[in-house]
Amino acid sequence: MIRHGLLFGLLALGFGPGRAQAPMPVLPVGGEPALRRLSHSAFQPGEKLTYVVHYGLMDAGEAVLELQESDLRMEGRPLLHAKGVGRSLGAFNLFYKVDDRYDTWFDRDGVFPWIFKRSVSEGGYTFTQDYVYLQHRQVVTTQKQRTHAVPLHVQDMLSAFYYARTLDLSDIAEGQEFTIPCFLDDELWPLRMRYVGRETIKIRNGRYRCMKFQPVVQEGRIFATNDDLNVWITDDGNRIPVLAQAKVLVGSIKMELSAHEGLVHPIARVK
Repeated sequence: MIRHGLLFGLLALGFGPGRAQAPMPVLPVGGEPALRRLSHSAFQPGEKLTYVVHYGLMDAGEAVLELQESDLRMEGRPLLHAKGVGRSLGAFNLFYKVDDRYDTWFDRDGVFPWIFKRSVSEGGYTFTQDYVYLQHRQVVTTQKQRTHAVPLHVQDMLSAFYYARTLDLSDIAEGQEFTIPCFLDDELWPLRMRYVGRETIKIRNGRYRCMKFQPVVQEGRIFATNDDLNVWITDDGNRIPVLAQAKVLVGSIKMELSAHEGLVHPIARVK
């Protein structure tokens, strides 16, 4: 995911594609575990978020996230369907065409995934992923007909975006970290985030009150240091990313919120 899917990866996890230094252990739970139910008002079906991606000075691409109702049920539990599409724009298509799609069907009440599909086409390189998260059994099955043990309520790279928005950040302190277990690219990895502080930032379409985070990444692979990847999310009940900036080893990438609809709360825009 670090090498391919970076264009959309900045958005897919909400806070970027950072991996921690080592895979996570799986702690078994005796018997069939009870699946959680969360109380939150961070998002709702009908939400649509649109982002423009800049590579250097060039408008390189667009990423769109939509949340929809679903008729599917797993273990009798209702699901929501989140769809993410990332594509390159204009002249960028001439030397690195991108056409990515991500789909997750996650538990409406517990905000954890049951089904994840990924189709990536970037610069002539293509691949697909098709995962089924059997949360009640704590396993993930893949399109390779392999089964992987995972912790209870493990996330995929898109459902993690929604789950992170349900976290209680009311008493968060600067420097505090939190971890979300994710299964991606046939491996279990913890998404670790560090809170930096509150800032008011300006992007093309206005100024926003934000909370700033830094993913804790493996330094030296794509990012020289952890300071090279920063994400600002709205300081309101929606908790949506407004800006993500990444200094990669071959340049810089910036992603800005360009449009939104269907939010639950008024957005923290400064007039």
